[in-house]
Amino acid sequence: MEMSLQDSLKDWRHQFHKNPETGFEEIRTSDFVANILKTLGLEVHRNIGGTGMVANLQVGSGTRAIGLRAEMDALNITENAPGRPYASCIPGKMHACGHDGHMAMILGAARLLAERRDFDGTVRFIFQPAEEHGRGAKAMMRDGLFDRFPVDAIFGAHNMPGMPAGSFATRPNGIMASEDNFVIHIKAKGTHAARPHMGVDPIVIASQIVLALQTIISRNLDPSLSAVISCTEILTDGLRNVIPSNVIIKGDTRSYAPEVQRLLNTRMREVSEGICRTHGVECDFEYTHEFVPTVNTPEFVDVAVTAASNVAGAENVDANVQPMMISEDFGAFLQAVPGNFIFIGNGTDGAAGGIPLHNASYDFNDEILSVGSRYFAEIARLQLPMR
Repeated sequence: MEMSLQDSLKDWRHQFHKNPETGFEEIRTSDFVANILKTLGLEVHRNIGGTGMVANLQVGSGTRAIGLRAEMDALNITENAPGRPYASCIPGKMHACGHDGHMAMILGAARLLAERRDFDGTVRFIFQPAEEHGRGAKAMMRDGLFDRFPVDAIFGAHNMPGMPAGSFATRPNGIMASEDNFVIHIKAKGTHAARPHMGVDPIVIASQIVLALQTIISRNLDPSLSAVISCTEILTDGLRNVIPSNVIIKGDTRSYAPEVQRLLNTRMREVSEGICRTHGVECDFEYTHEFVPTVNTPEFVDVAVTAASNVAGAENVDANVQPMMISEDFGAFLQAVPGNFIFIGNGTDGAAGGIPLHNASYDFNDEILSVGSRYFAEIARLQLPMR
């Protein structure tokens, strides 16, 4: 007897969760996805951008096509979930961002659309590797994703802890920020901790840099613009009784506009190198662009809002959510084709699904799986109406 949609969704999601794979290593994951898609009768194309794939479902004679995208990769985080029966079986890796749920939702949409066939055109189910790296979308496009499988629009979603389970939120234009990474290497002169005057202490210099970087946002950036500078790692070659010779500061910045990215790059370099010169030490500064902003196409925001309202009720849809400073590789797709990205509530704080993303105890809320599947299926029905 065929499993119900919800039972299938949970089974698929739990299988993904137990067997997480990180960016460009999603071999078992892609095998599992491909087998399900083939069972549903879809035409599957693999090895696009590494482990990525596209599955096509064509109904009727319509010439229009849309893409529905899910990410496949997990994170290098050790899961902390005692008693969770489907906890990660892979040491040091877990689905801490909900990509397991996103894959299951897109597979659920494929099942619904394959059964109902209530659209006219082609739906392309896009399974992307290496979203967390910010590399998978570009890899798929370099492999000819949209040349081989053209779409008129692409749609994606991400679960969001803190939002009520099964609610939706999107907005026209910028919804998520760019992410740029930086590395500041301070090369000083180490010495015995008891004789600091014999060296030049890079930890003191690093501390000054970390504090000074925060003034860029408050004193160099137009207050009407948004940006974040976060120093997230400080690495040294010192010991408890050894002042180090080297300190490396790593972190990232978030913003929405290219001119803000340029300002952050320039001022961070000037501040870091200036403080190092003051102390007579060398500074190597690197600044790299990892994720572009995710910018929704207004026309397709309306489509997404209508689909979400049809599935969850208009009272559970926010059509103009505040932009978030998080980043998503989906933004790279939206630079190539129009489309929309939407958030789906995973649960509020203290309720099921309320644990933050990238937390070792996080879990995707199974109760929103069918809502997400029905949302994506509704997108297809609206964008590819039967004649």
